[in-house]
Amino acid sequence: MTTRWLPSLLAGLALLPLAAAQARAEVCAVDALEREVCLERPASRIAALSPGATELTFAAGAGERIVAVVDHSDYPPEAGEIPRVGSHSRLDLERLLTLRPDLVIGWVTGNPAEQLERLAALGMPVFHIEPRTIEAISETLERLSRLTGTRETGEAEATRFREGMAALAARYEKAPPVSVFYEVWDQPLMTINDDHWIGEVIRLCGGDNVFGELERLVPRLDEEALLAADPEVILAGDEESDGLTRWRAYPELTAVARDNLFSVPASLIARPSPRLLEGAEAVCGRLDQARERRQVAGP
Repeated sequence: MTTRWLPSLLAGLALLPLAAAQARAEVCAVDALEREVCLERPASRIAALSPGATELTFAAGAGERIVAVVDHSDYPPEAGEIPRVGSHSRLDLERLLTLRPDLVIGWVTGNPAEQLERLAALGMPVFHIEPRTIEAISETLERLSRLTGTRETGEAEATRFREGMAALAARYEKAPPVSVFYEVWDQPLMTINDDHWIGEVIRLCGGDNVFGELERLVPRLDEEALLAADPEVILAGDEESDGLTRWRAYPELTAVARDNLFSVPASLIARPSPRLLEGAEAVCGRLDQARERRQVAGP
């Protein structure tokens, strides 16, 4: 009887090294700082330290694993039930540590660098994100899904997002150009250049960002510069009001004369998440309105 079971026993023993190797297999991804972040196993307790990071993690299929978020993390609605650990600009590290995350998703230019470094010094894996382009949003989704073991979901969502943006680009490839000013903030007056994903969306929709060539990603301006640029459209990301009333004091502006003062929900356009596709569709729709009004106004 003993010899009859010997082949099965030997086969089982032969598989042990493979099983051990699989148990130790790391999941790795390169972050926005070009650092390779590796985990012994897919993350199961995630701290998402920006509203965008929260949306990306849910989109990657790992939302139920988030144990900590920051203020203004309001999408999807389930995010509202997750414990807060301060704001993106000032984290409550003590509170965060009590939640024992095994992966921290940090925002390079939003979170305090010294606090992220402190978390890393305490042995917490920190994956830095800074998606500045449409393609980078897809890539970030894919990389996060590797660390969370949800590659099928994350890659499918990244593909949906890419294909949706590509379809918009094809639709507006030959659209008549429209000069556009995008208002990030009013005091001080701030906009974006062409390197920002919002600038990329404007270009995709057939828009010409009037301050697109400025060097800074988010330049500061004065009203005189806007009046000189005289855009055909002024866009602002404001969900509660149009945020554009003050420009009506300048009836000589083309955007005012043609009533092309438009708002786009800030959470759709100002966060680097797959919902940017919905925001891009809204921007393209606003520029179509401007083209229609151009025909009515005449030369």
